[in-house]
Amino acid sequence: MEGKAEVVTMKPNTDELLSKQIMKQDAAATEKEEIQMRCDDVMKPNNDKLLSKQRMKQEAVATEKEGIQMQCDDTITDQEMNKIELMRALVEKQDPSSKEIDDYALRRFLRARDLDIEKSAAMFLKYLKWRQSFVPKGSILVSEIPNEIAQNKMFMQGVDKQGCPIAVVFGGRHIQNKLGGVEEFKRFIVFALDKLCARTSPGREKFTIIGDLQNFGYCNSDVRAYLAALSIVQDCYPERLGKVLLVHVPYIFCTLWKILYPFIDNHTKKKIMFVENKRLTATLLQDIDESQLPETYGGKMQLVPIQDA
Repeated sequence: MEGKAEVVTMKPNTDELLSKQIMKQDAAATEKEEIQMRCDDVMKPNNDKLLSKQRMKQEAVATEKEGIQMQCDDTITDQEMNKIELMRALVEKQDPSSKEIDDYALRRFLRARDLDIEKSAAMFLKYLKWRQSFVPKGSILVSEIPNEIAQNKMFMQGVDKQGCPIAVVFGGRHIQNKLGGVEEFKRFIVFALDKLCARTSPGREKFTIIGDLQNFGYCNSDVRAYLAALSIVQDCYPERLGKVLLVHVPYIFCTLWKILYPFIDNHTKKKIMFVENKRLTATLLQDIDESQLPETYGGKMQLVPIQDA
């Protein structure tokens, strides 16, 4: 009798199954790690690339600064040079001391008179005569303006974005000088202007004024003194004023402004700007970097009295 074939049922080996599952899990984990590493490589910034970008930005900033420097350096044109030579020949005949005056100084007077040689020469010769009589020692000493210095109303520090020196004048601190009179005030103006001009250079000959009129009142409305200062700036320091930024302007100043306005020449009028209080810092930052702007206007620069600058 044939025997029935015995059917053998193979039971799965639990250890082997677990081992395979673990291998699969390990493989999957390894794959995930590789994918993650590849993603990290893509997402992680490359230090070399970052450094390269930083260098490129620094070079771009440096290039921009050089561009500004080139714009600030106002070189003399051929046309201006021809005018200067003709003007020099004219003024040297009448005042030999003018030989010591550089071309840039003569150009300022030419520009003030729209390159008219005769008018420029007459203006310049008048300036030389005034300078010799008003500043016989060559400069104004602090000892000659004690009452004006005591008012602590003018400061000089920093430069604007064009490289021009900045002065801050507090109109609310100016009181009519009853001791030294208008003459001492005029000496003070010359002292301050000479200080500012000493910080300029050929091709960058202008300066910027921030006129702060906070607390300005009737007692500060010294019309005679302001007209004298205006005359000195326009007649003796032509093309030196770059910009005047008037801040904290009170309504009472309008009366004084109406008196002064007719005496301001058209070239100077274009340089005067009234700044809104609500946009004060933002407006000043358009012309002056934060590092050069006085702290009182939201910058980082400390005020330095004009006599100490």
